[in-house]
Amino acid sequence: MPTHIVPPPPPRHGVRGHTVSSSFAGGRAARRIRRRRSPAALLLALVWAGAAGVLALWWHDTPSIAGTEGRITAAGRITGLLAGYLIALVVLQMARVPALERRVGSDRVTRWHAMSGRYTLSLVLAHVVLTMVGYTLQAGESLTGVVGQTVDAVTDMPDMGKAAIGTGLLVIIAVTSVGRVRRKMPYDTWYHVHLLTYAAVFLTFFHQLTTGNDFASEPVAKALWYGLYGSVALLAVWHRLIAPVRLNLRHRLRVEAVIAEAPGVVSVVMSGRKLDRMGAEAGQFFRWRFMAPGMRFSSHPYSLSAAPRPDRLRITVKAMGDHSSGVRALRPGTRVWAEGPYGAMTAQRRSRGKVLLVAGGVGITPMRALFETLPGARGDITLLYRATTPQDLALWNELTAIADARGARLFHALNSPRGKRPDITGTSLRRMLPDIDKHDVFMCGPPGFSSAVYEALRDAGVPARRIHHESFDM
Repeated sequence: MPTHIVPPPPPRHGVRGHTVSSSFAGGRAARRIRRRRSPAALLLALVWAGAAGVLALWWHDTPSIAGTEGRITAAGRITGLLAGYLIALVVLQMARVPALERRVGSDRVTRWHAMSGRYTLSLVLAHVVLTMVGYTLQAGESLTGVVGQTVDAVTDMPDMGKAAIGTGLLVIIAVTSVGRVRRKMPYDTWYHVHLLTYAAVFLTFFHQLTTGNDFASEPVAKALWYGLYGSVALLAVWHRLIAPVRLNLRHRLRVEAVIAEAPGVVSVVMSGRKLDRMGAEAGQFFRWRFMAPGMRFSSHPYSLSAAPRPDRLRITVKAMGDHSSGVRALRPGTRVWAEGPYGAMTAQRRSRGKVLLVAGGVGITPMRALFETLPGARGDITLLYRATTPQDLALWNELTAIADARGARLFHALNSPRGKRPDITGTSLRRMLPDIDKHDVFMCGPPGFSSAVYEALRDAGVPARRIHHESFDM
């Protein structure tokens, strides 16, 4: 087998079709191209405007600053106000608001959440240290009295004990979110620890109002602060609790079949009521919870591997951990709890008539759904599928059926018999598609694969704004 990009057909041994899964194959195309612009720039501008408003509040309530201790205490107030503002945004980014998840993109919102969390913790720690040092100096003590001053503040000042516990929770959440630590933790453990953010926010909120001079003297500011936190809390409750309950009571998902697709890869076909009214699009994903022994308390993101049907949904999962490995043991009739749909890697991102889809491994799942539904004339849609061996080409029979029905182009890139990886570079991509710089590109795969393909696409002349990708490890 050559190590460069080649068109089909590959050897068919180990790649099988099946009745249930192949019923999802076809030439169904979505509505005409209608690009939807991301509101990310506008949202970021609003965030900075809010931060400017917080600084203006501090400036308005700080007529003068005297001495070193005054400057340090004032710096503590600034960092505290900014930390209080940012932590509200952290919760908003966890609320899974459709306008963010579907228009901005789940992976970008996740990156914003991680960045905001780091800034929030840094500001909280700076607030604690600066404020306690300022109080110590104002009391006429040396810096050795900071610990005693801190203990006194926690025990004597209103709501400071709860704030101290909340700060401790933020530190724990931050430690478990460090890359090396997170990679060594089971996903479910990390996920449930991360939910402690809500408790941390609740515990730290009230001391902002009871001990903050800016709110004690400014009733309007206090009302706005309540409005900010109240709005975020309502969004979180609605989208994290109420909306999923409504969705699942309405659609009543159950496992219909579990089908082997490739070594370690299975498809789960789910039936339910009026599933085409869930608002899902090809390229999106849900968070899935299967009501089976050992899986009830685990919720993981998996992409749709076919366009939604009125009575069926399908995901395709590769065994990479306890949850994904357990999926193959699901039995027909198992109840399913879904949250979503999420993700912005849909046809709405498209801006050109021609599209290249690039999939690595199990990243074929959203690409297969897009391959089926993206509108286009014959030859407009191309799919490149990177896998290790022919046996790893999951859903290949469906892909060839879709390509034949739509007049789309289908390529694969496999390792050589000696294990040498295929050469996916700017040159090889231009050889495959001489006009690749005039394409939109959607891609999905492991992080290393996605990074390498992104660089190859840029080298091939594809503008960054036309390379669309999301990662769903959230």
